[in-house]
Amino acid sequence: MIIEHVHLSIKSGQSEAFLEAFEQAKHIVYPMEGFNAVQLIRHATDPHHYILMISWDEIENHTEGFRNSDAYQEWKALLHPFYDSMPTVEYYQPFISLKKK
Repeated sequence: MIIEHVHLSIKSGQSEAFLEAFEQAKHIVYPMEGFNAVQLIRHATDPHHYILMISWDEIENHTEGFRNSDAYQEWKALLHPFYDSMPTVEYYQPFISLKKK
């Protein structure tokens, strides 16, 4: 499993509109091959900063599958206008996990 990790900075005053667009966008990525889960995390004190995490089976599911699809063009049209600057995408592999019962 791979986790796509992205820090998002949203234009001032656009956070609520971004969240509305993300509600639509999450349904675009859902049926993609290799997709497992998506999580959007809002900064606790700055409502214009988020972390986006998407779990994929493999990096290629994102880089070759989703990014080269018509679905990505829809995702891009919905979300990219809200970005204050283009985010950097990084990929991580889960290593250690601990859950409290």
